[in-house]
Amino acid sequence: MTNWPRQALFWLVRADESPPERSEQSIQEEVNRNFRWNLAVNFLDGAFLWIGLSFISYTTILPLFISKITTNPFPIALMAVIGQSSWYLPQLFVAGPTEKLARKKPVVVNLGFFIERLPIWFMPIAALMSVKYPLLALVIFFLSYAAQGMGAGIIAPAWSDMIARIFPVNRRGRFFGITAFVGTGFGALAALFSGWLLKTFPFPTNFAYAFFLAALAINLSWVFLALTREPAQPLSPEIQRQRAWSWRKITGILRRDKNFRHYLFVRLLASFGNMAAGFITVAAIQRWSVPDATVGLYTAALLVGQTTGNLAAGFIADRVGHKRSLQVGLSGVVAAYLLAWLSPAPIWFNVVFFLVGMATGIAIVSGVLINMEFSRPERRPTYVGIANTTMGIGSVASPLVGGLLALWGYNLLFAVSAMFGLAALLMLVTLVQEPRTMTRKFGNSEPSRPENR
Repeated sequence: MTNWPRQALFWLVRADESPPERSEQSIQEEVNRNFRWNLAVNFLDGAFLWIGLSFISYTTILPLFISKITTNPFPIALMAVIGQSSWYLPQLFVAGPTEKLARKKPVVVNLGFFIERLPIWFMPIAALMSVKYPLLALVIFFLSYAAQGMGAGIIAPAWSDMIARIFPVNRRGRFFGITAFVGTGFGALAALFSGWLLKTFPFPTNFAYAFFLAALAINLSWVFLALTREPAQPLSPEIQRQRAWSWRKITGILRRDKNFRHYLFVRLLASFGNMAAGFITVAAIQRWSVPDATVGLYTAALLVGQTTGNLAAGFIADRVGHKRSLQVGLSGVVAAYLLAWLSPAPIWFNVVFFLVGMATGIAIVSGVLINMEFSRPERRPTYVGIANTTMGIGSVASPLVGGLLALWGYNLLFAVSAMFGLAALLMLVTLVQEPRTMTRKFGNSEPSRPENR
């Protein structure tokens, strides 16, 4: 009786099934055979996902929603913490068990439905309750928003490995970039529609409609994701023997892989470079009293910038690697917060949101895909988990620091954010080597990483 939850979980993710015995040639033939199908269904998954996320943007829509319920800056800081860190934090702790699964799709689809897609439906309920029961509404909102983000983070290493399996390395950037480009393009239109909703309907009905549309689009994306054809792969003897999770394995990677260690520090600095993201909208409202409909325009500018960053990162990365596109993204972060600091009029905040969106779009493509290129395939979930959890740690701390700086003034917050972004950019340029170039140099044996031998 006591083991039934574990047995149910193993059944849900198909961990109780033996790894198949297959050759590399047969796996590659299956990948090539299903390439167009997987490209289509994952494109539709990404497109609907970005449409849904535009209705619950933690940079624009959600700060406005919270500001309608309370003037206390702490809930906005908490929302920024959840928005920036919930996807990243759990990944290190699930990466080891993920490595030991021959099939990643059941984690992404079966488990993901319950822990990532269902919680979002509680957000429109929270909106409807916010007038009569504001405290309860905030509790339900934060629990559902955090559950959705954490659930997405739990399945992220499996999703990353599945994407790496079904798309060759020289096609991932274009797939991800074009998918995010089209998805955020539709998301920009959805953002304009959300501006119309916020202007046309009274509070809280306007937010209930926006959150309902977010839940609907995000769950539609799951339908297409479930159609992915993943090639099940055999596990190496080393992976089968090792423990699912251990500090020794993690510390060994960090100690021996100097380039990866430098990259992690860049990620940490970059998270502090973006600590003002959740406060830009509130700063514009307080400084110039911009109307709610303008926030919809800000969301559209954010998403137009994101589509630009998505597409640029996809094509830049496939040609010269992800490091170069990340440099462009960090340059956009620095420029955005310098402009937010020195902006003389509210119209300039459209440019601020565009630059933040561009940097976000590049980080979404290259920040996700570069993690897949630091190691050999069997270690990929652990490398992805380490990188993203490091980012999560910074994303927890940075909005809290940002909230404290905001108490002293938004100009100070913007200036410090720009300073951290510049430090991350300089370190990326001078200390981090393009991992794809290193892989080509060392080949599959990866002599620079003894822990992978």
